[in-house]
Amino acid sequence: MQRKKKDIGAVIIHLFLIAGVIIVAFPFVWMILSSLKSISDFYNFTFLPKKIDWSGYEYIFKETEFLRWYWNSIVVAIIVTISCLIFNSLVGYVLAKHRFPGAKVVFILILSTLMIPTEMLVIPWYVMGSDFGWVDTFWGIMFPGLIEAFGIFLMRQFMLGVPDDILDAARIDGMGEFKIWWRIALPQVKPALSALGIITFLGNWNAYLWPVIITATDNMRTLPVGISLFSTADAGGIKWNLIMCMSTMAVIPMIIVFLFFQKRIVEGIALTGVKG
Repeated sequence: MQRKKKDIGAVIIHLFLIAGVIIVAFPFVWMILSSLKSISDFYNFTFLPKKIDWSGYEYIFKETEFLRWYWNSIVVAIIVTISCLIFNSLVGYVLAKHRFPGAKVVFILILSTLMIPTEMLVIPWYVMGSDFGWVDTFWGIMFPGLIEAFGIFLMRQFMLGVPDDILDAARIDGMGEFKIWWRIALPQVKPALSALGIITFLGNWNAYLWPVIITATDNMRTLPVGISLFSTADAGGIKWNLIMCMSTMAVIPMIIVFLFFQKRIVEGIALTGVKG
């Protein structure tokens, strides 16, 4: 009897999970199917296309700057992610494993920047970018995110868990601090690095506010900005099938990241939640 109740409970849980998957997946499936519709078919509001139409993809590749926007987003997301992994982990290591006057003050000041809304920072960022000639450049898009407070906080918390005895042994063997950080400390915090890398990459891939402010030409637009401006640029009305084509292509890197790193995502989120 008890086993039967457990089986019924498991069935109910699985039904809820299946319902959740359907609810979450439905918008993505609808977006993909809608990208294969003609504009006239799109407004019929049918779930399945009457006839598969690839002309939308052909149009965005040949008649728009979509590939350029795609490339810009890839470059920005990858470079910013690599920069964050290097510099955030390095600063986190120093704050966690080195004692020097003012270390706590520096850490508190870094954390305090998390309380400042991004909307309040874009003006000084833009003034700085304009003064240095970074407007409408890759550097202008990337410089606010090359090192950031949350990543430093995350890496410091995980670096605190690295045994000091291992680091001291490496110093006795004559290993320099940079080499200790690279060869000993970093391998100990791989889950945190994975979580930080995934969060940073997806955040920069989807970033809109700062790129739309700092870029001025189609040639330097990132994907979210390009899609947004494309959707409002046509005086003849929004071609929703083309927007769906662009959006479908835009989610591909996120799907790839999730499929290849889903274990790391779950592990990183779990460890982040329990790390003190």
